[in-house]
Amino acid sequence: MADTTLFPLQSWIESEADEDELHDDRKKAAFRDLEEDNNTPNNSNKNERYKESIIRRTTIAYGIAELLKRSSNENGELDEANIIRIDNFTISISNSKQRGSSRSWDDIEGVGMISSGFSVMIEEPSYLRGLLEREENCDGQMGRCLEVEFTSAVPQEHLLTGTEAEAATFSLSEQENNRCNLFARLLYELFSCEPFPDGALAVDADATPSKEGAQKRAKSHDMSSRKNLMLTRARGDFDRAEIPFQIRCIVRMQKLGIPASICLMTQNLLESASREDGGQLHDAYESLGAVGEDLHLLLLDPDRFLFDDESHSIQNDVQLLYRKDKLYGRDKEETLITDAFCRVSRGKSEAFFIGGFSGSGKSMLVNSLRDRVKCVGGYTIKHKFDPMSQEKPLSGVISAFNQICLMIKGRARPVIAKKLGEEFGVDFSLLMRLLPNVSVLLPEHVRPVINVDAGEAMNARSVCFTLLRFVRVVSSPSHPVMLFLDDIQWADSTALDVIHTILSDAKTMGSYMFFVGTYRDNEVQVDHPIFDLMEKLEISNVQTTKVSLSGLDQEDLNTMISDALCLYPRICKSLSGIIFQKTKGSPFFVLEFMQSLKSRGLLEYNFHQKRWVWNEDIIRAEDITDNVLHLLSSKMDGLSDNVQTLLKMMACFGSCTSESVIGYLNESVEYAEVRNGLERALIDGFIVTNEEGSLQFVHDKVREAAYNLIPDSDKRQFHYHLGKALNSICDGKDVGDTIFLIASLINHGKEWIVRDEELSIAFAKLNMKAGKRALDGCDHKTAYSYLEAALSLLPKDHWENHYDLSLRLNFLMAGAAKSCCQYVEAEQILRRISERCRCFEDKLPSYYLLSQIFQTQGRLVDAFDTCSFVLLQLGETIPDLVALDAVKTMAKDTLTMYEEVDDDDWLERKMEDETFHTKLQFYTSITFSSFFCKSYSLRVYFTCKAVQLSLQKGICEHTPLSLLQFTGAVANTDNAVLCYRIAKNALSLQERFDLAAQIPELYVNFYGIIAWRFEPFQDCANNLRKGFVIGLSSGNNYVGLLCALQVIKTKIITGSNLKSLLNEIDYYLHLLKTFQITRGINLMINFRETVSVLIDKGQATSIEAKAAFGDLNDPGNRLRDVFYFHQAIQAYWSGYTERCHHYIEKHMSVVGQVVRLSTFQMEFYHGLNSIDKYRGKNTFKCREIAGNCISTMREAAANSDWNFTNKLCLLEAEQQSLSYDHCQAIASYDASITSARKSGFIHEQGLACEKAGFYHKRNGAVCKAAEYFKQAHECYEEWGSSMKVDFIQGELNNVQILVNSELARER
Repeated sequence: MADTTLFPLQSWIESEADEDELHDDRKKAAFRDLEEDNNTPNNSNKNERYKESIIRRTTIAYGIAELLKRSSNENGELDEANIIRIDNFTISISNSKQRGSSRSWDDIEGVGMISSGFSVMIEEPSYLRGLLEREENCDGQMGRCLEVEFTSAVPQEHLLTGTEAEAATFSLSEQENNRCNLFARLLYELFSCEPFPDGALAVDADATPSKEGAQKRAKSHDMSSRKNLMLTRARGDFDRAEIPFQIRCIVRMQKLGIPASICLMTQNLLESASREDGGQLHDAYESLGAVGEDLHLLLLDPDRFLFDDESHSIQNDVQLLYRKDKLYGRDKEETLITDAFCRVSRGKSEAFFIGGFSGSGKSMLVNSLRDRVKCVGGYTIKHKFDPMSQEKPLSGVISAFNQICLMIKGRARPVIAKKLGEEFGVDFSLLMRLLPNVSVLLPEHVRPVINVDAGEAMNARSVCFTLLRFVRVVSSPSHPVMLFLDDIQWADSTALDVIHTILSDAKTMGSYMFFVGTYRDNEVQVDHPIFDLMEKLEISNVQTTKVSLSGLDQEDLNTMISDALCLYPRICKSLSGIIFQKTKGSPFFVLEFMQSLKSRGLLEYNFHQKRWVWNEDIIRAEDITDNVLHLLSSKMDGLSDNVQTLLKMMACFGSCTSESVIGYLNESVEYAEVRNGLERALIDGFIVTNEEGSLQFVHDKVREAAYNLIPDSDKRQFHYHLGKALNSICDGKDVGDTIFLIASLINHGKEWIVRDEELSIAFAKLNMKAGKRALDGCDHKTAYSYLEAALSLLPKDHWENHYDLSLRLNFLMAGAAKSCCQYVEAEQILRRISERCRCFEDKLPSYYLLSQIFQTQGRLVDAFDTCSFVLLQLGETIPDLVALDAVKTMAKDTLTMYEEVDDDDWLERKMEDETFHTKLQFYTSITFSSFFCKSYSLRVYFTCKAVQLSLQKGICEHTPLSLLQFTGAVANTDNAVLCYRIAKNALSLQERFDLAAQIPELYVNFYGIIAWRFEPFQDCANNLRKGFVIGLSSGNNYVGLLCALQVIKTKIITGSNLKSLLNEIDYYLHLLKTFQITRGINLMINFRETVSVLIDKGQATSIEAKAAFGDLNDPGNRLRDVFYFHQAIQAYWSGYTERCHHYIEKHMSVVGQVVRLSTFQMEFYHGLNSIDKYRGKNTFKCREIAGNCISTMREAAANSDWNFTNKLCLLEAEQQSLSYDHCQAIASYDASITSARKSGFIHEQGLACEKAGFYHKRNGAVCKAAEYFKQAHECYEEWGSSMKVDFIQGELNNVQILVNSELARER
C-alpha cells in the first residue's frame, strides 16, 4: 500500500492507550461527567477523540474478522489459539491522514496476519470515493461503506471459496465456536487496552437487576396494563429490562466506557462457546462471518448502531428511532421511477402509476424522487385527493399547478416570466384567474379582478388548455415538472383529463411533465376513470409504467425493525417474524404495531445494556388485533377529550386543514379548548405540519381511525354542528376557500335545515356564495354541486317568495352546466328560467347564454332564431330577405356616417342606455350565426344596424366586435383603406374594455378578413394563432377553432413547411373532434387533403374530403366555395390546367362580388393557369384574363408590397413571355424570385424559378434553365413537396441531356 506505515497491532494499541487514556477509569469517568455539558469546546473535543478512537478500533476488528473468515490452513485446521491473538496482527496506517483533521478517523487502511503473511486492504469502493471527498467537510459524518481486498498472494488452498465461506458462516462446529471465543478475547483487548483477565467469564455478583429502577419505571406506564402484563409473565421476566451485563469481562468493558454495541457483540461471541450448556443463547454468534456483517453495520452507521446515545437516562421515555425518510424493500420500484424521471428530464413526458393498499409506502416511494427532481432543476408539485371534502378534484389539480409559480419566483423568475408574458400577453388575466400565484412572476401585468358572471366563465376544456399552455412555458428538459397526485381513486374524469391532455401534448407542442399517480388498488373497480386514463395514454403513445406495492418481505421488514431498535439485524429476526405474521409487512402497520408493543410494555428499553429487549413468547401469545384501524382507535380511546375532539373535527375536514380554521373554532365557546388539543396531537404525532404550513394527519389510516371515533349514527349531526359553529364565527368575514368547508359541513344537516325556512334561505345563500367562488376559480363541477345543494334547500314556493334568489341561483347553475359542457342540462335550466321570469328584461341574460350554447354546439340556426326573437321583442326589425343593392347602399351610408364623426370624440362617448347595450350584444351574436346559415346580404344588414347603433348612441364593450364584423362584411377594393382604419380603431378598444374573452372573435374578423390586405400574411397567421389559444383558454372554443382554420389557410398561402403543417392540422383535427364541431372538422379535413396532395399527391398522407361537403349542387350549401378553392389549388400545383380552370370558375361564380383572401389567391392562380392553358394559342381571352389578374394584383400590391408584389411580378413575367419581351420578362422573373424570398414565400419563390426555367428552356438557354430548375428544386425541398421535387428533378434530367448534347456539339 502506497504512503502507509505498518504497525504491530499490540504496539499501536499501547500507543493509542497512552494518547487517548481510554484504559484509565478515572479519565473515562471524567469524560462521562463532561458528557453532561457538551456546550464546552473542551468537552466537545474529547467527545470527538473518543469517537475517533472507537471508529479506528472497529475498523481494525472488521479487517481481522474478514481476514479470519476468508482464510484457513491447507489442512483445514488452524492453530487458532496462537493465530487469533493481538500480537499476530499488524495494521497499515495512512500517512496522509493527520490526527486532528476532519477525516483522521479513517486512517486505518489495512490489516495483516504475521503468522501467514496474509493481509487485506480496507477501503471505500471506488465509486464512492469521489462522493466522500466532496463530503469531507460534513461535520459528524463518520459512517462509511467499506470493502476488503486481499493484497498478498494467498494460495488457493488457504482461501475459502464463496460456498465454503457461506457454509462457515452458518457452521455450528466446535471449531467455529472456539474461533468466536478467541475473537471475543481479541475484541476485549483491542477496545479495553488491557489483557483478557482470568475469571473474565464468571458472572459478576454485583450485576443483578435493580428492583428500585424497575419500580421507578413501572410508574411511568399505565398501572392496569402493567398489572395484566405481570399476571401473564413467568417469574423474573418482568425485570428483564433491568438485567445488566453479567459476564465479568463485559461489565468491565462497560465501566471503561466501551459502547454497548461492542459489549453486546463480545458477549454474544463468548456465548458461542457456551452453546452446548443449554442456556438462553438466542443471540450467540454462529460464525465469524456474522461478526463481520455486524462490524460492517457499525461502521456504516456508527451514530445509530455503534455509539451509545448518552441522552438516554433512567428517567427518559426512550423512543423508537425510525428512519422516517428511508424507503425499505422498494429497490426495484425505486429504480423504475428514477429511470422514468430521467427519461422525462431528457425531454419526454411520462406517466407512472403506483397501486397498493393504504400504508404500503406509495407516497414514500414518490418522495424518494423529490431530491433528484430538485437537483436537475425540476419542480415537484403535489395534491392529495380527499374523500371527506366536497371540493372536487379539478380544484386540486389547479392548486397543484398554482404552487409552481412560487417555486419559479425563487429560482428562474426572469426567464420564465418573460416567456409567460410572450405566451399569454393580452389574455394574461385568464391565466391569473386560474393560477392567482402567477401574479408574483409578472406583477406589472396584474389588473383588478373582474367579477365573472355565468356564461363568461372558462369551461372545463378551456381550463385544461390554459394549464397546458402554462406547462409548455414553465417545463423544459432542464426544468421538468413532476406532478404527484396522491389517492387518485378519489379523482374524477375531469381532473384526469387534464393529465391526459398535458402528457399527450408532448407529441405535438412539447411539454415536459412526469406524472405520478398513486391509488389504492384494493378500493377501485375496473370502470374507474384511472384505468380509462391509462388506456388513453397508451393510445396516445405516452410511455406509462404501472407498479403495485404489497407488504415488505421478512428480510426488508427485519432491516426496518433493526434500524428502529438500533440493534443488530440478526438479533431482531425472531421479533420481525412475529411482527410480519401480525402485519403482513405493511410498513405503516409495522410502525404502529411496534409503538403498541412499547406502550403495552411488551417492548422495553434496558438502560443497563442500552438496548431494547422483549419476550417473544409473550408477544406471540398476546391477543393483538391484526387491524391497524382498531389498533389506532384503541390508542385514541385513551386520549383526553380535547385531543379526541380535535381529531374528530379534523377528520371531518379531511386529510389537510388550514390552521386558520382551528383559529376560527377556538373563538367559539363550544370549541374553546381545541387549540390545546391540537398541541397535544402534534406532540403525540397524530398531526403534523406539512411544507405548505397546513395541518394534516400523519397518515390516512390515522384520519380514518379519528373519524371512527364518531359513532356512525352521529356523523352527519357532528358535521352539521361543526359547520354551524364555523359559519356563526365566520359570518361576514372574507374566509376565502374556507367557505367550501363550511358549506360542505352544513350540507350534512339538510334534514334539519329544511324544517326551518329561515335556515334554508340562509344556507342556500351560503352554498350559492360557495358556488360563485368556485366559478370564479374555474372549478365548474364544484360550483355546480354547491349551486345544486343551494337549490335543494329552497322551499317549494321559492320562485314566488324568493324570486331574486331563485333567478340568480338558476342562472348561475346554467352557466356552471355550460362550463361543464353539459349543454342539454344548461338548456333545460334556461328554459325553466324563461318560463318563471316575471318580465322580459329578466329573461335577456338567459336568452343570450342560450344563444352562446347553441353556437358552441354548432346549432347556428337555433342561435339565429333565439337572437332574432329577442331583437324583435326589443323593437328591432328582422327581415327574412334583403336585396343586395339595398345592403350595398346601407353599407355605403354607414361608412359615410362613420367618416362624419370625429374619432376622438366618438370613442370617448359611452353608451349609457342598457337597452342599447343589449341590442348591440344580440346584433353581434346574430351576425356571427348568420355568417354560416343565412345570406351575405342579411349579414351585412345586421352589421350595418349594429354600427349605426354605436355611432348614434355611443360605444360599449360590444362596439369593437360590431365594427370588425361590419368591416369584414363590406370591405372591398374601393373602401379597403377606410375599412382598415375602422378595424384598427376597433381593435384598440379591446384594451379599454379588457375584452380578453372576445379576442378570438376580434382577431378572426380583423386578421382573417381585413388585415391581410395590409399586413404580412405571417403576422396575420401568428395573431390568428393567438386567437386560437385565447379562444380555447377562455372557453370560446368554437371561435377559437375558427381562428385555427384561418391559421392553416394563411399558412398554406404563405408556403409553410407542408409536413409540419400536416402535424399541426392533425392537432387541430383532434381538438375539433374533442369539441364535436362538425363544420370545423369538415373544413379541416379539406385543408388536410390539400396539404397531402401538395406533399405527395396524397399517396401516403391523404384522406378523402369531398364527402364532408354534402351536396355540391345545392345552391344553399355554404361550403361549396371552400371545396372549389381547395380543388383549384390542388389542381394547379399538380399541373392539371383544365381541372384548375374549371374549379376557379366554379369558385368565382359562388363567391360573386364578395372579396376575400381566397379571391385574391384564386386571381393569382387563374392568371398563371390561363397563360399555361392558352400559351400555344396566345388568344385574346388569355391576354384578357392575365391582364385582369395583373390589375387586381397591382391594386393589392399597392396596399401590401410584402404579400402581393412577388405575385404581380410573376404574372407580369408570364405575360411578357407571351409578347416575346425577353429582357423585361427575365427582369420580372428575377424580381418575383427576389420578392418571394424577402417575404418568405418559399413555394412561390420555387414557382417563379420553375417558370423562369421553362422560359429559358423554351428559348434554348438550357444552361440557364438548369440553374433556375436547381433553385426551384431547393425551394420545393424546403417547402416539403415531394411531388414538386420529383417533377423538377425530371425536368433537370431532361435539361441535363440537352446540356450534354450542346457540350458534345461544341467539342
